Amino acid sequence: MAKKPGTNPKGEFAFFNVFYEDGSQRSNRRVPAELLGGLDGDEPARSFILEQDREIAEKSGRPPMEIKNLERVGAKKK
Repeated sequence: MAKKPGTNPKGEFAFFNVFYEDGSQRSNRRVPAELLGGLDGDEPARSFILEQDREIAEKSGRPPMEIKNLERVGAKKK
């Protein structure tokens, strides 16, 4: 059964745009918000997304791509 709109708690996930070494980009990758913040800031998102990429690569039979840069969606650029 479909969920009603607005039933997901806000702030449960942070979204990141991921830029890879080969020039490709993946948008709105979800990372649990509980992993972020503190002294490490957004750095735990990199390891979480790397693990996701390894699992995807394993299933597809392709090598995982190297991440060049991560940007949090909606964050102000410095």
